[in-house]
Amino acid sequence: MGCFFSKKSRRKPEKEETPGGQTDAEEAPKQYSWDTREKVDPKDYMLTGIKDETVGRLPGKLNGQQFVIQDCENCNIYILDHSATITIDDCTNCRIVLGPVKGSVFFRDCKDCKCVVACQQFRTRDCKKMEVFLCCATQPIIESSTGMKFGCFQYYYPDLAFHFKDAGLSIFNNNWSNVHDFTPVSGETNWSLLPEDAAVLDYVPLPDSDEFKSVRVSTDSGRSIIPVTWGQRRKESDESCLFVFFAGDYTTANARKLIDEVVGKGFVLVQTKEVSMRPEDASRVFQQNVEDFTDLITKGPVVALELNGDGVVETCRNIANEVFSSSKVFVSENKTTSSRDVDNFFNFADMQMGI
Repeated sequence: MGCFFSKKSRRKPEKEETPGGQTDAEEAPKQYSWDTREKVDPKDYMLTGIKDETVGRLPGKLNGQQFVIQDCENCNIYILDHSATITIDDCTNCRIVLGPVKGSVFFRDCKDCKCVVACQQFRTRDCKKMEVFLCCATQPIIESSTGMKFGCFQYYYPDLAFHFKDAGLSIFNNNWSNVHDFTPVSGETNWSLLPEDAAVLDYVPLPDSDEFKSVRVSTDSGRSIIPVTWGQRRKESDESCLFVFFAGDYTTANARKLIDEVVGKGFVLVQTKEVSMRPEDASRVFQQNVEDFTDLITKGPVVALELNGDGVVETCRNIANEVFSSSKVFVSENKTTSSRDVDNFFNFADMQMGI
């Protein structure tokens, strides 16, 4: 006799197959972001144990990744892209070009190398006999290194301006000549500056392989993305002029135009800075003219140039009136107060940037 109160069968329904043969009960594996991320081959981001070759990376190959160069000998190395950090270890007799590096460039145990480098931080340890054309946003540091020589960065390729921007570096903040020796030796000089007329091409050749020739590199100082500055060499004149451009659509272009105009007349560009200012900073730098510039400094960083040479103040004021009459700029009023203007601004800028 059957039981009217027996429970209904709890038998599971038959699994239905999908056209691809997968049943509904078989869930697809969960996808995580790291599963869909493009696989990175570490070998793409290093050069190791290479001898007597021209090697490197073309624009677009690194895109902000870290890079390592080690155990290379007698090579021409061109890293024509922006990166996060680069370390160079145990390299001998190499010519090395490094595109903009967002963080640090660290040379260790290298000797007889000639380099072009742009970075936020530059450091060497246990290196010997290196010539470096440098753009460094902070103070370069050498440690346990000898025979180091430095010049101002001079280089160009079509993507270089974009790479500086991607690396977060300003073309106007370059402390190439303000080197700190972490391990000085009494009575010895571990570093010096290259001659003012030193040309990159005399140290680092243009790429000679078809792969890198297509990039259209130039070492002409007139085409350099970085303004070529005099640095901490002894100035040839006691007269300097401070020229300041305020934030706007054409700030960089105007600064470059001024440099071309003034250097073309035989004067020297000593240093440049791009830095943000507050109203209290403006009063210290611009003093009695502060009311003219208080509103302008709130629009973004200012670009300042120190130009040097007998008669430079008058020349700069004439150029400001003739070429930049439609732009608001600050120019030293006379040679009596111009040195004070230069000191006020660049001392402030150095403190602001912690250099």
